Amino acid sequence: MGRLLIVHHAPTPTVRRLADAVVDGANDDAIEGVEVVVREALEARADDVLAADGYVLGTTANFGYMSGALKHFFDTIFLEAGGALTDDGSAGEGVEGPRRPYGLWVHGRYDTTGAVRSVQSIVQALPWKQSADLLEVLGDVGDAELAAAYDLGGTLAATLME
Repeated sequence: MGRLLIVHHAPTPTVRRLADAVVDGANDDAIEGVEVVVREALEARADDVLAADGYVLGTTANFGYMSGALKHFFDTIFLEAGGALTDDGSAGEGVEGPRRPYGLWVHGRYDTTGAVRSVQSIVQALPWKQSADLLEVLGDVGDAELAAAYDLGGTLAATLME
């Protein structure tokens, strides 16, 4: 059975709706043989990451960066989860071996560029590969954004079906 780990920081009702839609999509009735594990970013641990076969990450865009909670998650799990560092201590590229699928959603009031860049710069140094379109949501969350979040969760879960 595949295991999808959803790690998110959803501090407001608006952002929580996005997170819930991702979880609902991952648990769609058409998805079989996939266990969905949901963790708040401040609660997720390296053991959660190592036990998973795929990931969905969710964050707010805060001052041009990912949320502090998601950054804490990466700081906590990075090396134990197979992250690669360069000689100067920065995130390295070219992780060897198979890569696990991941997807990302980011919500921002006005811009998500820096948050997306910051997550992707860390993820490139993990044994993960982007396996779904990036979901960037600005401002209010409506039906179209919720449907896209649902699709993101479903897409990642479907990649893990046996």
